[in-house]
Amino acid sequence: MAEYKLEVVTGERSFTATFDRILITLLGSQGQSETTDLNNWGVNFMNETTGTYTIQTSSSLGKVLLVKVEKSQRFPFLESQWFCSKITVSTPEGESLLFPCHQWLSNNEVVELRGGKAMKAFEDEHPLLIEHRKNELASKKCFFRWTSINEKLPHHSDFTVSNVPADARMSISRFLESKKALYVGILEVMLKGMLTSEENWQSLEDIKRIFWTRKTQISDYVSEHWKEDDFYGAQFLNGVNPCSIKRCSELPSNFPVSEESVKPFLEDGSTLANEIKTGNIFLYDQKILSGIPGKLYHGEELQVPAPLCLLYVNPEKKLVPIAIQVHQEPSEKNPIFLPSDSETDWLLAKIFVKNANMITHQAISHLKNTHFLSEVWAMSLFRNISAIHPIHKLLIPHFRWTLHLNTQGREFLLGPSGTFATSAIGVDGTLELMARAQDELTYTSLCLPDDIGARGLESIPDFYYRDDGLKIWNIIHKFVQAVVGHYYRSNNEVVQDSELQAWIQEIFTRYFLGKKSSGCPEAFQNVEEVVKFITLVIFTVSAQHAAVNNGQFDYQMFIPNGSLLLRKPSPTTKGQTSMATILETLPNIGESVKTVVLLYVLSQDYSDSVPLGSYPEERFQEPEVKLMMMKFQADLSNLSNVIKARNAKLEVPYTNLDPSQLDSSIMK
Repeated sequence: MAEYKLEVVTGERSFTATFDRILITLLGSQGQSETTDLNNWGVNFMNETTGTYTIQTSSSLGKVLLVKVEKSQRFPFLESQWFCSKITVSTPEGESLLFPCHQWLSNNEVVELRGGKAMKAFEDEHPLLIEHRKNELASKKCFFRWTSINEKLPHHSDFTVSNVPADARMSISRFLESKKALYVGILEVMLKGMLTSEENWQSLEDIKRIFWTRKTQISDYVSEHWKEDDFYGAQFLNGVNPCSIKRCSELPSNFPVSEESVKPFLEDGSTLANEIKTGNIFLYDQKILSGIPGKLYHGEELQVPAPLCLLYVNPEKKLVPIAIQVHQEPSEKNPIFLPSDSETDWLLAKIFVKNANMITHQAISHLKNTHFLSEVWAMSLFRNISAIHPIHKLLIPHFRWTLHLNTQGREFLLGPSGTFATSAIGVDGTLELMARAQDELTYTSLCLPDDIGARGLESIPDFYYRDDGLKIWNIIHKFVQAVVGHYYRSNNEVVQDSELQAWIQEIFTRYFLGKKSSGCPEAFQNVEEVVKFITLVIFTVSAQHAAVNNGQFDYQMFIPNGSLLLRKPSPTTKGQTSMATILETLPNIGESVKTVVLLYVLSQDYSDSVPLGSYPEERFQEPEVKLMMMKFQADLSNLSNVIKARNAKLEVPYTNLDPSQLDSSIMK
């Protein structure tokens, strides 16, 4: 007689208790146990509970390979789901094996859990495990299917909001908290009569009073200092789109800024040519927007800016704008605006740049290059890499709600009445913009160290996104290098790993659309390529998403500092504008408050967030990997302390990349 001890852990998810029968069968290298019913009559497996059970067999099963779990419906009229976190099996030989589950089981559903240490496909030897692995991936490929909005954009899952898998759905608490934030915000602006108002703002001061209490230290600072050129320039470095400027080595031919026009804004005795040579001139160029038609607004097509903005690191080490051209083609009706122009001319020019910046930020930097990118990574992982594989175990916590959030986002943001429908370019223009960006996309532009170097931003001062981001990148790289190096002892093991190669191949075809010019690897040739790619994955879903998402309410609550919609064209001559022109150009009251409420919801902290470095769902059994995770957490904690100490000395703290504020996956 052999005795096997089981610990069955029910997860923290809401409403996980069940009246149904939970049936367990152990499958070993030398046989299998009889199916055992773990339940008693009544409610079993309450939230966050551990049940201990015994299964007896006539003889040893040998190596326990699989645990079959079946949820059998006891009452035909009672539907329920049960969330199983993990099962630990202690064998008669004294071995303790972890069988991670971390999934919902529906009525009469059967799952087979693979346990023990993480294994690559070529390491499996037992026929039962080889067949299980084959069937697992075949099933996943049938379940997780690809589709696309159009052939020019990355592919995504074919799920709708109503049929996203239970394991990928956001928690009930997260759903309720976000709905509360949304409804409370809507209620406030409704009570103030703002939600459906088509009236213009009467003053900039009125915009500051959209909410009674929903403000932050930074949002208040923005509303008071948004006109100041040094703060305006600083936002290109530490605002919500810190990936948009580059060092200017020569002026574009379509941006004819003269030496004389900008000489008053340079260091005494210096010239524009000299400042370019010294490396103090930077360029913001949104030619990607040129030619995209504006949407129809009250029967007229809106103008879409495609601005060029010249910025200068002045002797005080502040980045300031010194010349703005709102559209790409120079002409008498497309003047170059300067800080010496009238206050409202210069403000309007900066507002048009901000409009272009917000459009490209939301469509490209945020939606396409974090949300959509992470979905391709996740889909390919589910389809191509077995749950027992070390890379699956490492990455699955970083795709917690990816499919649900993106499915919801496509309907909510890109639908006929969605957020992008209210922008100056509408939904069709947004899709065209993303397609253009996709055509220009390179793998290295997504990798922070490469991108910083390519844009010549290594030494620009007070660039906290760069400073914090590179440190986080290096900490993640160190952690990934340790974990990947633990499982891949040679480059040959990488080349030999069919599941790993299938993962990157599908990413190459489904996100980079098979374009070799993108520089994305089609296959992994060595360990370091794998380390870099996985570093990119974890950095993007945690730090990069935080950088382009978390400060949205801070910096864009005050509509003049960033809006998806401007209602009037840019001035064609100088000296003809007034504050009334600015108020007529900005979105009306109703259009403004709808955007601000959404930004508030997207920037909220939620109670069930999982910080970067935390792995509450136990998947690795190996003690070496658990130690690596602890070191990862310690490194992030140390960096957080350094950032907090720096921020305490700053007038405008940069908190977006404080590791203590980073989610381990895209959560909002």
